[in-house]
Amino acid sequence: MSAPLKVMLVAGEASGDVLGAGLARALKARLGAGGVVFVGVGGARMAAEGVASPFDIAELSLFGLVELVSSAPRVYRRIDETVKMALAEQPDVVVLIDAWGFTIRVGKRLRRRAPGLPLVKYVAPQVWASRPGRARELAGAVDLLLTLLPFETRYFEAEGLSTVFVGNPALSREVSGADPARLRRNIGAGPDAPILLLLPGSRPGEIERLLPPFEEAAGMLAAARPGLRIVVAAADTVADLVRGRVALWKPRAVVVEGEEVKLDAMRAAAVAIACSGTVTSELAMAGCAMVVGYKVRPLTALAIRLLARTRYATLINIAAGAEVVPELLQEACTGPALAEAAGLLLDDPHRRRAQAEAQTAALVKLGRGGPEPSAAAAEAVLRLVGAKRRRQA
Repeated sequence: MSAPLKVMLVAGEASGDVLGAGLARALKARLGAGGVVFVGVGGARMAAEGVASPFDIAELSLFGLVELVSSAPRVYRRIDETVKMALAEQPDVVVLIDAWGFTIRVGKRLRRRAPGLPLVKYVAPQVWASRPGRARELAGAVDLLLTLLPFETRYFEAEGLSTVFVGNPALSREVSGADPARLRRNIGAGPDAPILLLLPGSRPGEIERLLPPFEEAAGMLAAARPGLRIVVAAADTVADLVRGRVALWKPRAVVVEGEEVKLDAMRAAAVAIACSGTVTSELAMAGCAMVVGYKVRPLTALAIRLLARTRYATLINIAAGAEVVPELLQEACTGPALAEAAGLLLDDPHRRRAQAEAQTAALVKLGRGGPEPSAAAAEAVLRLVGAKRRRQA
């Protein structure tokens, strides 16, 4: 009887943890529970699928030049630990998921120290938005790239990197099972009470910078609309931080955690104010009109402005080629500005409906409706392993 396939999955933040867990489930479905074993680095969702992480990935959830510099010694220790794990475990394949700064360094070190080890990068760096040189850098570090967006493949194939579009699991999730009435019961909201949903991100830095203007906007909106209920969806990586801060808010807000409850809240909400990122696609799938707010430290913002190659930060807008979703970035991300943009949607059901329809159209351009992404990713990984074994035979 042949030994089970050993797969090392490495994720550095909450969104990668979701992707890694989905890939693990798909590999188990394809090979059987006894046909594959996992090692690696991840969060709670990957742990539930059998990936025991040696450290908490919350400490890797960094964005911005200042955070990266101040946390560099700790991050480099974790890079060393991850590389040593791979060398000790000798997996059949390593899948490096998102978290560019962390995973590219792991990949480069493994390429030097274990040149025969198949390396997969899952989620492409957004070279179409900034830093096009990363396409060549990645081509020299891994054997295969799995992309979430259909238009990304050409940038990496031009550098000679084998690239497969697998799709974004966030766009294939079935949201029809979400139960907005369940959310309303859980928070004690009546069937007609308007709900404002806040999604402030999954990184500590995002909470630090976004929760204050989100709180101010929610307070202004609630003061003008006494029946408005406020719900804050907290990612597991920052749940304690969010709960502690929101507990002091006036007006009162309810903090919810977990994927099922988050989807319930997305379906129940009239409008969301959200951090830029994967969650915007999930909101669009749930049919929830939204306003996006985001800010980084000034030095990071300057670098982004110098390097940016797109007008928009939100994938929905990039796909649509227009500002379907209001974006309030950096200096524009203030409580009053967020309140004004969200208030227009709260007070106008026709505007909400039109925006939700435009968001849905953009999702189709992003690959909504294609094959199941986690299964496609699993098949691509298995093809790579199979090709290596045939070469060795």
